[in-house]
Amino acid sequence: MAREPRAGNVKTRLGKGIGIAAAAGFYRNALAAQLRNLAHDRRWQSWLAVTPHRALGARCWPQNLARFSQAGGDLGHRMQRIFETLPPGPAVIIGSDIPDIRPRHIEAAFRALGGHDAVFGPAEDGGYWLVGLKRFPKILNIFSNIRWSSPYALEDTSRNLENQKIRFLESLNDIDTEKDYRRWRRQKLILSSPAWEHNE
Repeated sequence: MAREPRAGNVKTRLGKGIGIAAAAGFYRNALAAQLRNLAHDRRWQSWLAVTPHRALGARCWPQNLARFSQAGGDLGHRMQRIFETLPPGPAVIIGSDIPDIRPRHIEAAFRALGGHDAVFGPAEDGGYWLVGLKRFPKILNIFSNIRWSSPYALEDTSRNLENQKIRFLESLNDIDTEKDYRRWRRQKLILSSPAWEHNE
């Protein structure tokens, strides 16, 4: 799921903390990195579910990647529509603001759907960075009565999967606020620093 990376239209909560232009720049870079790392892996087929609808033909999207409009409604309606639009078979949905996601996470999600009805990638804020459904024999409607943008989003969605087999992946974080951003930057700095800096 991707939003047109235009300043003022993306990462508005993050923009309140670090500035509108910086927030848009972060989103643009995160989206480009995800497309570069994930979109052309031959182990799965990728689509871009784009919002707003008017941006479907924008030049910012890779021309060789299939895309369709998310259309309207809340996040749950849009994700349900995505599952109903895609061809038959297991499918996973991810956001476009998860800088730490790697191909191994997508591989793990599809592997989990081999023996489970649903898979989630939990986020520390109580939401989730990935949701996947086996979609056999039918597409489950699991996004009703969800307290979106709250610590209960994953809990509420899981409750709608009663009597279904669920698998949870490792936790990753999307970047919604200045606090998320600063924490991610600190972790990135630590991981990219020379080893000797941590052995003194």
